[in-house]
Amino acid sequence: MITGNLIMRIRNFCIIAHIDHGKSTLADRILEFTKTSGYDQSKPQMLDSMDLERERGITIRSKTVKIDYHSKDGNDYILNLIDTPGHVDFSYEVSRALIASEGAVLLVDASQGVEAQTLANTLTAKKHNLVIIPAINKIDLPTADIAGAEMQIMEILDIAEDVVKLSAKSGIGIVDVLEAIVQRIPPPVGDVNADLKAVVFDSYYDSYRGVVIYVRVFNGSIKPGMKIVFLSNNKIYEVLETGVISLKMIPTESLSGGEVGYIVANIKDIHDVKIGDTLSEVGKTQEKVLSEWLESKPFVFAGIFPISPAGYDELRLALEKLRLTDASLIYKNVSSSALGPGFHCGFLGSLHLEIVKERLEREFNANILITSPNVNYKLKLKNGSPMIEMDNPAKFPPYFEIEYIEEPYVKATIVTPTEFASNVVELCKGNRGKVLEIRQLEAFKSVMTFELPLAEIIVGFYDMLKSVSKGYASFDYEHIGYKQGDLMKLDVLINSEVVDAFSYIVHTQNIEKVANRLIEKLRSTIPRQMFQIPLQVKADNRIVARDDIRALRKDVTAKCYGGDISRKRKLLERQKEGKKKMKQFGRVEIPQETFLALLKIQD
Repeated sequence: MITGNLIMRIRNFCIIAHIDHGKSTLADRILEFTKTSGYDQSKPQMLDSMDLERERGITIRSKTVKIDYHSKDGNDYILNLIDTPGHVDFSYEVSRALIASEGAVLLVDASQGVEAQTLANTLTAKKHNLVIIPAINKIDLPTADIAGAEMQIMEILDIAEDVVKLSAKSGIGIVDVLEAIVQRIPPPVGDVNADLKAVVFDSYYDSYRGVVIYVRVFNGSIKPGMKIVFLSNNKIYEVLETGVISLKMIPTESLSGGEVGYIVANIKDIHDVKIGDTLSEVGKTQEKVLSEWLESKPFVFAGIFPISPAGYDELRLALEKLRLTDASLIYKNVSSSALGPGFHCGFLGSLHLEIVKERLEREFNANILITSPNVNYKLKLKNGSPMIEMDNPAKFPPYFEIEYIEEPYVKATIVTPTEFASNVVELCKGNRGKVLEIRQLEAFKSVMTFELPLAEIIVGFYDMLKSVSKGYASFDYEHIGYKQGDLMKLDVLINSEVVDAFSYIVHTQNIEKVANRLIEKLRSTIPRQMFQIPLQVKADNRIVARDDIRALRKDVTAKCYGGDISRKRKLLERQKEGKKKMKQFGRVEIPQETFLALLKIQD
């Protein structure tokens, strides 16, 4: 059982920052300095366990590690570190880390200053009353502007606390960071003698032990042999093992109030675990933790289908296991006339979609097709029925039945060098954006706020932003609700058959542009057949774009040498009749390249 004195020596904290500002490197240096068991100096990004994270240089999932630290004040402290992602699509992972923490180290790159995601993470941390320790990283770079970064922390982030200066790569200032953590971040508040109250903030599936769940204990204690209940579904399990995570799992006698650790309870059904759920002891007082912090709502949707229908069961199992380590992923069964059985999935953003796709292919050897991403719309029908939500364009009712359509909007924050500000404004206006605010910082940086339709930014927008700003602009957004828009559904017909996987919802001013790009992509990726294939795009029961894929033609007159011309005509007429029959009964196989090309129709 943990004692009251020991609780005072616990510090639960996370590291938050914009992408590529040095979170994982700082975590490496802390593990190295504290000689945390299992740390491998030859393996950078120690907490980034997935190959995908190392290749891309980003953190995708939050990581937890227990660190023992002997402070300058002579006391030994237990530091529970949670490393968090920096990309806007994984802000849900950050929110999960916040509920297990009392404080946060806010990292700012000395050469880049405050970026969009820095601002977003700071506001989230303040919202949940975390103690924020501002820290300026990479102070040893020739381009470092320490004074400018300090000014931005005060002006943009409204943080007046003393700033810690460090270089995570070279190890400068690591002691200052650790001392700030133990001195400024308060110990957890909890009663170890009260009834159990703990929250699930992460989990993963182990083939031998079932679901392993990561918990933050607020009150009471958990020990092997105890029967626990999940308050969201009243499922009861007996605890088999408790422990802490110090790069490897270390069993302990119990987990008590204030501690962060793991639980093994022989949980075989992955659906019984819900991130943000509260654990209590069976028969004792049951009080929920603030689990609404951890609710995830997807905003980008796409279909995932096995290339072969025989791979459906394997894909379903892969999605089930993947969702346990990525609670923000949702999916449901769907059937497409063109692609057969599959799944309609919800994601936090287009990068999240891309990561899920790569994880399915790498970790589960899934051979899949992904349809073009779209967002969730609200429809008001003319029959007077209540407004309905629709996340799949293929399921839209006929256009004449719809009174109006509402689409989701976001408030986008873009931080850019002032010299590129006009380019950014033009880009946002070209994507139906509205300027809300432009703030000038010093002489070289601007903070710009826009109102944008979510559908305009989920595909290609980030790449275009980097292009117009030569890579310097940073981008973050938050959802602000729905607004009525002049929208219309586009249907794609291949050989006179509607392919539901290629349906799009677009603004009326972009119909012709998107339709022509669709036709162009289809024509360049679908292989020629022995019969002519008409390609059409339809909107509101009218064809807005059309082209044909010419038929392959065998030279049936090649063996005719001389003779009457009627013989050649007879052979050509027979070929013509055959092609007419093939066009009537033949099916067009759509290759994977077509789906990949249509993922980014803006290109």
